Amino acid sequence: MGGIRDDRTPVMQILSPHGQLPRAAARPSVFRTRSLRFLSVLALLIVVVASGCSSGDSNSKSSDGRHPAGNVLRVPQDFRTVQKAVDVAREGDLVLVGPGVYRESVRVTVPRVVVRGTDRNAVVFDGGVRLVNGITVTGAGSVVENLTVRGYLANGVLFTGVTDERLQRRGAGGSAYDPLDTTRFPMVRGFRATAVTAYNNGLYGIYAFDARGGVIEDSYTSGQADSGIYVGQCRPCDTLVRGNTVERNAVGIEITNASEGLTVLGNRVVGNRVGVTINSNDLEALAPQHGAVIAGNVIADNNASDTPEQADGGFGIGIGIGGGQENRVARNLVRGNRSAGVVVTDPPGHPAVGNRVEGNRVTDNGTDLVSAAADPGNCFTGNSPATQSPSGLEDLAGCGTSPGRAVPAGRAVPVQPPRGIAFSSVPAPPAQPSMPDPTTPARPATDLPGTVDPDRYALPTDPTAMPQPR
Repeated sequence: MGGIRDDRTPVMQILSPHGQLPRAAARPSVFRTRSLRFLSVLALLIVVVASGCSSGDSNSKSSDGRHPAGNVLRVPQDFRTVQKAVDVAREGDLVLVGPGVYRESVRVTVPRVVVRGTDRNAVVFDGGVRLVNGITVTGAGSVVENLTVRGYLANGVLFTGVTDERLQRRGAGGSAYDPLDTTRFPMVRGFRATAVTAYNNGLYGIYAFDARGGVIEDSYTSGQADSGIYVGQCRPCDTLVRGNTVERNAVGIEITNASEGLTVLGNRVVGNRVGVTINSNDLEALAPQHGAVIAGNVIADNNASDTPEQADGGFGIGIGIGGGQENRVARNLVRGNRSAGVVVTDPPGHPAVGNRVEGNRVTDNGTDLVSAAADPGNCFTGNSPATQSPSGLEDLAGCGTSPGRAVPAGRAVPVQPPRGIAFSSVPAPPAQPSMPDPTTPARPATDLPGTVDPDRYALPTDPTAMPQPR
């Protein structure tokens, strides 16, 4: 993917020159086997529903809003809409949202504002499959927590440093894509998503783009037409993705051009079409992707047919590294993925170099370990695989051995992706754990992610349980 869209975008500006949504999932990768049929359908859906719909006045500045005493702004007690409360909020304020369905898109531009639901399951932001983004955060150090976002045409929760609404309205992707200017739009610094449920959104559930110094934790995503959690275009990222449950999305967790200080720890990524992807491409700035750590995760059974169809056609893959460099994939339980457990490959122009795949339990996949990369610098050691492609991969390219010996190209088991379902048709998830005391003082997203120790996450043994640090 690349770029941002908002709910005030004219319909034809959302579409690419070819009449499709920007190619959010059309990245050069090992997963391209189909046309963008799904996004074409989604683009048509936008034309049909948006022609008679607007987002209302929820994005307009309140002309009569007054800041109440203290630093807690309550919705609906003090303000009719969440946006009106956010418009009045000052740095360090808590916007505390009571139970209800909020059919609005919200922009948080003030730094260090915390938007929190009083009940994760009863505070619902609903896009009605007509609004584009749920909660967009450009204010440094701001937080979204303990609430649900569903039914938006693009993103549930978006953290980004791209503040120019003209560029947001342009969208991005397709043949007209121009990577966003990271000098003009420096990364927003400091963000946090905690205990967020994001489901049935047209692109991403929780999306950090052009953002650094953040945490995405203890959240649940399902039914996204692209990725449940996406981290893109950041260097250094200094971002931690931990303790999330990600299921029934086209892709579970996606990392694109996100480098340095990015760790993905202790997540449960199951029942998607593709589990985790680590990509380099030229549709976003800051390629190549490098220097992430993926450790202590359960990545299992990513073969679910009752999921949105992935635009690249990927299916049955646990972890795919497409042109990523110098990443470490360690102590993950990767099992039951029908095509491949871990696959490393080279998209055009971005060779996969220096990746270490070590100490994982990779079992019961179509092919457990696959190296289709040309560079001999990737290494594989101690992964307990039953099958390797090429045969003897860990002997040919073991970690700790001198690189330089050519490794024949391996192949994953070919799997025909089944036809998917509309993102809005994925069943709603069960209730998720809510914050025990939502009235606690606001905790803005400063000095994150703090100390991160991947070695605290051991190799998981139970694919049905959430991995825990030791």
